[in-house]
Amino acid sequence: MTTADGVPLKTSLRRAVRRSKVKAFLLVSPLLLFLGIAFIMPIVEMLWRSVDNPEVSTQLSRTVAALEGWDGESLPGEPVFAALAEDLREGQEARNLGLLSSRLNYEKSGMRSTISRTARRIGRVEPPFRESLIEINDTWGELDTWKLIQREATPYTLSYYLAAVDRQLSPSGEIVEVPDHLKVHVSLFWRTFWMSAVITGLTLLLGYPIAFLLTSLPLRHSNLLMILVLLPFWTSLLVRTTTWIAILQSQGVLNDVMVALGVIADEARWQMIHNKAGTIIAMTHILLPFMILPLYSVMKTIPPSYMRAARSLGGKPFLNFRRVYFPLTIPGIAAGGILVFILSIGYYITPALVGGQSGRFITNYIAYHMQTSLNWGLAAAIASILLFVVIVFYMVFNRLIGVDKVKLG
Repeated sequence: MTTADGVPLKTSLRRAVRRSKVKAFLLVSPLLLFLGIAFIMPIVEMLWRSVDNPEVSTQLSRTVAALEGWDGESLPGEPVFAALAEDLREGQEARNLGLLSSRLNYEKSGMRSTISRTARRIGRVEPPFRESLIEINDTWGELDTWKLIQREATPYTLSYYLAAVDRQLSPSGEIVEVPDHLKVHVSLFWRTFWMSAVITGLTLLLGYPIAFLLTSLPLRHSNLLMILVLLPFWTSLLVRTTTWIAILQSQGVLNDVMVALGVIADEARWQMIHNKAGTIIAMTHILLPFMILPLYSVMKTIPPSYMRAARSLGGKPFLNFRRVYFPLTIPGIAAGGILVFILSIGYYITPALVGGQSGRFITNYIAYHMQTSLNWGLAAAIASILLFVVIVFYMVFNRLIGVDKVKLG
């Protein structure tokens, strides 16, 4: 068969389908562009920073070239020290040794002062460079220093990921634990995960009956209750968090009420702020709507006739709930659980304001490394691990329950 202009019908249909696909792609291209710029590119940049290691190879290029073939058994020869002197002299003139000294200082304490002190006096250094540099700072006479420079000369590194799990490379290249007083990140990861799990459990415990009420009450009352559930979305997160500070502090509203009622003595006020309890209470309140709404969206689709049929068959109320109603709400529980848990492990403002030292999450240390220590590589590595955990959690969830069964409203 052919069309009016003599073109075969199949060819004409293929062209029409192709044109419709092109039109559909053009319609969604702005969204794809936005996702690429605002979502994909930052993730790629984060992953790149977590392994990027250009400081030593670029700013000590002569030294790195001179170290090729070094056996690592004894101090390098005079040509290597001469190359180091030239690299430091050039860096001092360009005023760009800050990144190099910081990078080496992450791996070996004291390297920042070693490089800065040597760079300030490098203009007066004369051959033999080996003796002169060691005289300026004994660190140049340590074998571990040169092993470090040789190891970090590669453009890519796993040192940031090792530091994110409280590990480091020894001078011989073996992976070892950092000293006990420097072990921070692993405990923060575990704290973040178990507190997020507790918050998820509390939101489920509190949100399940509320969602049930929303589906059971008459429309007039359920609408009012829904407004109360949505009300936190209309209030700033910072305002809600600072409100909890006023409520939970030792001289706050809750303690004053408990003292006035005689529940506790004035000198035995509860300490519920700047600790784990404050973080859990505040975040449970803030994330509660994210659990209620998925539960409500599932519960409203469950016909009331199911429970009436179970009662007519002689089932007890709890048995009816456990065998009939609860299994039907599992998609809502799963959706609310994954949503609250993922939001929890990525929270920053609330743990920073009400968590204190014991209630902070790993995200607060990402901010610390970004803003204070300026160790962006370590911050990117920690964030990458969190991203990996979220992906694994999502895959396990999809395997056990199925994302297609998730209902968010």
